[in-house]
Amino acid sequence: MANRLAHATSPYLLQHADNPVDWWQWEPAAFEEARRRDVPVFLSVGYSACHWCHVLAHESFEDEVTAAFMNEHFVNVKVDREERPDVDAVYMEAVQAATGQGGWPMSVFLTADAEPFYFGTYFPPEPRHGMPSFRQVLEGVAAAWTERRDEVGEVAGRIVQDLSRRSLVHEGQGLPGESEPAQALLGLAREYDGKHGGFGGAPKFPPSMIIEFLLRHHARTGAEGALQMAADTCDAMARGGMYDQLGGGFARYSVDREWVVPHFEKMLYDNALLCRVYAHLWRATGSDSARRTALETADFMVRELRTAEGGFASALDADSEDGTGRHVEGAYYVWTPGQLREVLGEQDAAFAAEYFGVTEEGTFEEGASVLRLPGTGVADAARVAEVRARLLAARELRPRPGRDDKVVAAWNGLAIAALAETGAYFDRPDLIERATEAADLLVRVHMGDVARLARTSKDGRAGANAGVLEDYGDVAEGFLALASVTGEGVWLEFAGFLLDIVLQHFTGEGGQLYDTADDAEQLIRRPQDPTDNATPAGWTAAAGALLSYAAHTGSEAHRTAAEGALGVVKALGPRAPRFTGWGLAVAEALLDGPREVAVAGPVGGELHRTALLGTAPGAVVAAGETGGSEFPLLADRTMTDGAPTAYVCRNFVCDVPTTDAQELARRLGARGAGEVSGR
Repeated sequence: MANRLAHATSPYLLQHADNPVDWWQWEPAAFEEARRRDVPVFLSVGYSACHWCHVLAHESFEDEVTAAFMNEHFVNVKVDREERPDVDAVYMEAVQAATGQGGWPMSVFLTADAEPFYFGTYFPPEPRHGMPSFRQVLEGVAAAWTERRDEVGEVAGRIVQDLSRRSLVHEGQGLPGESEPAQALLGLAREYDGKHGGFGGAPKFPPSMIIEFLLRHHARTGAEGALQMAADTCDAMARGGMYDQLGGGFARYSVDREWVVPHFEKMLYDNALLCRVYAHLWRATGSDSARRTALETADFMVRELRTAEGGFASALDADSEDGTGRHVEGAYYVWTPGQLREVLGEQDAAFAAEYFGVTEEGTFEEGASVLRLPGTGVADAARVAEVRARLLAARELRPRPGRDDKVVAAWNGLAIAALAETGAYFDRPDLIERATEAADLLVRVHMGDVARLARTSKDGRAGANAGVLEDYGDVAEGFLALASVTGEGVWLEFAGFLLDIVLQHFTGEGGQLYDTADDAEQLIRRPQDPTDNATPAGWTAAAGALLSYAAHTGSEAHRTAAEGALGVVKALGPRAPRFTGWGLAVAEALLDGPREVAVAGPVGGELHRTALLGTAPGAVVAAGETGGSEFPLLADRTMTDGAPTAYVCRNFVCDVPTTDAQELARRLGARGAGEVSGR
């Protein structure tokens, strides 16, 4: 018999709809029920592509005896962290403060006032490795609730009080200047892995926002060390096991520092961010490898994640069926030498094993290897292409990983920016069309009539949860990129609607930004975080979009808000550069102007294309025929003697208009008109 989750829109919640646990969604009625029954709330937070979330569910939530105890002693609430990042953030902060670590699945016990008093992550079905069993935890919490209620109340009150004192100290009054990015670069150089690329040790996450900062810093200052760290890291990731060498696209992270074995889930946000990073690396260097990686990642997103409504699904699971009925992590992606021989025959299998690093011992589990490119020599490109195609065709016959079909506004905003720019750089109008269709879906389904974003949708139906700051910032970023590429000013207008909501509902004193709107559901604290996680911080994503919009329109209010928000980068950038990458990238745009480029002439023409390929940090581009009213930057900007003409301005000063693509490339840091062809 299905529980209350049968009516959810989240695929993750629907996976638990047949559990014997009597799950509730996060809603006031659940807490009213806990108050009525005088029992605590058990809050379980996870997401669809989380391996250990599935393990906990299978071991404990599907077990009739465990479920009966949970139903008797608790009101059980299930949350998809991707639908409710605000709930996740508030309680993860409490978990980390109490235990010094966090992660998913997140298991928190709450009072009926939603105040937390006991925390954990994964609990095994039997005691092991010094961890209590889940049943022991449940029994201990139930006993404490019954026998030591005063103590429970004191703990909960103290935790909430501690959290409320953690309001952000907004130290960095004033704007980041030249010194903050320079200090950040030094800090990154200290943490850089000179042997393998990337930052820090294992596990190693793709540092997308840091690479964007490094590319912008190099473009503005010429710092070769910044470009070298970016290029070498990108090369190492694209050659490693985290990158799908057959189908394109990136897994979530590498479990080792050498980029050999990934955690196999594939997330939309990683692929959107990395697609754009590799396109920008190509723009700066002309690297063939960067071009191939950007295009293959774009094609992966369209092929594997695009939904019937034109949006992009959240993720592909790490696990899939291995052919024997077991669900195993990585089963879809790994190969043994024997499997290569079955598909390719002896000679081609030997070639593929050497080329892709497949060994008899295996680099993963049970003798299987993750495909990567360990060699440094030159291989026969035609033979590689043919072997890849045959292996990919064989892999298509394997049971596929599950897909989380919900459309998250923020991550679709990131995908729109990536696909629009990649399509423009490499003459792939189909990618620009896919970006436009996703943007249409966001306007039609997520924005509604009042420009208040819904966080998610599924099957063309908006979810009930309100958009958070990252949704507004990332969707505005996507719309602004689409406006620059397509010459359609309506996307600039839609970005303006969203950013007006940011100004009205997400801003606080002294330039601070909050992750939830001032009229959103009140949690035990209003979440606020200026640091990047797997995606840009909502705070700095919004700052970047505000800055670009101000450059497009001349709006003083948006420029002032962007500058106010960037004060936090002055404080955090030098101290924690690995977690302030996007803020530092936006600071580079601020330090460069950013430049405003108006191209009076055809959209997609040589001058427009040259403008898009400029590396000047955060430059905004408006293109269109003379006299169009869609872009403020095109007002009174005319062609010269009938020839397309570019106007470049920054900080209230404009260069002499030019009709020469080479000259425009020089002004914007592009590699030159002769090098801008993507073919």
